[in-house]
Amino acid sequence: QVFWPQLEPLAVVEVFKILSVWENGFRHVTNSARPVLRPEDQDGIKLRTPRGVWRVRLFQAYGANPTPMPLSETFLALQTGVVDGQENPLAQTWASKLYEVQAFLSLTGHVYTPAYLTASPRRWDRLPEDVKSILLEEAQALRSYVHETAARLDQQLLADIEASGVAVNRADRASFLEASQVIYDEFSAEVEGGRALVDAILPLAYPQN
Repeated sequence: QVFWPQLEPLAVVEVFKILSVWENGFRHVTNSARPVLRPEDQDGIKLRTPRGVWRVRLFQAYGANPTPMPLSETFLALQTGVVDGQENPLAQTWASKLYEVQAFLSLTGHVYTPAYLTASPRRWDRLPEDVKSILLEEAQALRSYVHETAARLDQQLLADIEASGVAVNRADRASFLEASQVIYDEFSAEVEGGRALVDAILPLAYPQN
């Protein structure tokens, strides 16, 4: 079951067959105002976000002014000053040419976005069992290649974006973790099973040793 958190109340909109978990990368902030070293550096910045309610709440907690809009509208919004910045994995920032209308790229890594290889259950159920087995095996076998390729591409894209004239800085991850705690608590209280998810994921993102 797949839930879209921007719908209230939460509603089931589709059921997908997940074949494998691939890679879309960590999301980073770009803007035209100033480098972002800590969450409070986003104070007052109009930042394009996706329309998920939790992403909006997250950047509100950071002090930004999140402005949900489709990715297709983001370049023009940045170019005309409707928004000051945006947050995306490097692949999207590059492919959509958003770096062309931004002065700063801050490596915040505030959200990780995997890519899910999915199939329609109705179409999937029509396939012969041997075809299903091959597709599942290949989808999962490619996972390591996809992750290695994505990591290599991220390094290349970072160099390309910096070479284009965008100023790049690394953010203080600990300060972002601290500022995010209020969102973890809200998510845990409002989403069924939320606390278990937060407790399982945080040690992976911020290991103690």
